[in-house]
Amino acid sequence: MKQSIFGRMAQLAKANINSLLDQAEDPQKMLDQMVRDYTNNIAEAEAAVAQTIGNLRMLQDDYNEDIKNAHDWGNKALAASRKADDYRSGGNAADAQKFDNLAKVALQRQMSSENEARAAEPNIASQSEVVDRLKTGLDQMKGKLNQLTSKRNELVARSKTAAAQSQVHDALKSIDFMDPTSEVGRFEEKIRREEAKVRGQQELAASSLDAQFNQLEDLGEQTEIDARLAALKSGNAKPAIGASGSAATGSTVDEADFDKL
Repeated sequence: MKQSIFGRMAQLAKANINSLLDQAEDPQKMLDQMVRDYTNNIAEAEAAVAQTIGNLRMLQDDYNEDIKNAHDWGNKALAASRKADDYRSGGNAADAQKFDNLAKVALQRQMSSENEARAAEPNIASQSEVVDRLKTGLDQMKGKLNQLTSKRNELVARSKTAAAQSQVHDALKSIDFMDPTSEVGRFEEKIRREEAKVRGQQELAASSLDAQFNQLEDLGEQTEIDARLAALKSGNAKPAIGASGSAATGSTVDEADFDKL
């Protein structure tokens, strides 16, 4: 079970987050789910490591118990041997033998406890190495979780910034004053046409007014000619300015016609 958990952790730690984000509809939700999954896997790994540590502590407790028992049986063997010596020195051979036998039993149990303790030492050493590796691996997993959380925050912030920039870009594009097809461009072109039309009307009106004044001037001159001709025929013609006795007219008759008179 421990290998399965750490195998999944290693695979997840090596995953390319950016590649996964390209396939995600909502990067923030996917990253949140990854953080939750990784956190749950760490919790499973912690439970497995705790169980392994617990097993090691049980082995150590049994080992310490064997060491203590060996020490206790050694003391009992020594006490029984001394008691036997006391009975033997007092001439009580039966009791002396009895306590010697008890000393032998105590020594036998001491040896059994020592053997159990020695047998447990390699297993304890091996389990201690496993626990150390598991602790190191668990610390690394927690470090990866911190990195993943930090990367998640960074990528979510970048995603939100990109989305905001895209919205601003779309908004600016919709009101681009340099775009001739935009609404503003069409309004400006319409106003320019109206202004040009007004200028044309003004020029046309001015031209028509000049023509009317010219017509009035021509009409005034013709009226003056007709009046002088009538005066000439009636003998009441006014003398020409600067003339000594002959009248001048404003007729447009060709000069050759005057030579015939």
